[in-house]
Amino acid sequence: MKIAVCIKQVPGTSEVEVDEKTGVLKRDGIDSKMNPYDLYAIETAVKLKEEHGAHITAISMGPPQAAAVIKEAFMMGVDEGALLTDRKFAGADVLATSYTLAQGVKKTGNPDLVICGKMTTDGDTAQVGPEMAEFLGIPHIANVLRILEVREKSIVVEMDMPSTVEVAEIAFPCLITVEKGIFQPRLPSFKLKMATKGKAIPFYSLQDFEDTDEKNYGLNGSPTQVKRIFPPASNTDHEIWNGSNGELSEQLFSKLKELKFV
Repeated sequence: MKIAVCIKQVPGTSEVEVDEKTGVLKRDGIDSKMNPYDLYAIETAVKLKEEHGAHITAISMGPPQAAAVIKEAFMMGVDEGALLTDRKFAGADVLATSYTLAQGVKKTGNPDLVICGKMTTDGDTAQVGPEMAEFLGIPHIANVLRILEVREKSIVVEMDMPSTVEVAEIAFPCLITVEKGIFQPRLPSFKLKMATKGKAIPFYSLQDFEDTDEKNYGLNGSPTQVKRIFPPASNTDHEIWNGSNGELSEQLFSKLKELKFV
């Protein structure tokens, strides 16, 4: 079985500047980390590798420093990696990001199974995985809670629906997005870190793809753009009340009623 896992490097802090003209996060020079949801995708792939045999490729899109998350994936049991990096990919919305990743999946060899985390902490759309599947022309299931069975030509999963939990079988090749808690992510292995220290990570640019039309990538390929991003207003107003238990209880009730909490 060939598995592709899509991972992303996200800001490790909430103190991130935004380009006022484009609405794009300024990622240069800030602390970064692996998207937490992608740790569950990696663990799912490695579990399948251990139980059924598989070759895993981690694919990420981002600036050259995003190669760090691929190296981290190696330390968790991923076999190969590829970074999609090009200035022409910058500023991509969900649609352009999904299309770029789909092109990357094709470039690295069409896998039997593509696994994505539920969403990213810097976007929170939970749309990239399903849109990738559409571009790849393969079926998909989102919000997977458990993998129940791996068959020769399909996989059986338990998925979280708005009001129910359902079981579905999906044929290979396919894509799934996994929920937090599907497995407990393992810690990076020092042994694997040393073993993969010199492993090459190929960088792919627009010219390496099947589709080299710049109109489909980055800001050019993004039909939606952020109109405004701003930090939430902080409120440090406070009051100090004195009195007996009964008086304080009455005062608290009155305040909650005033604020329409009760």
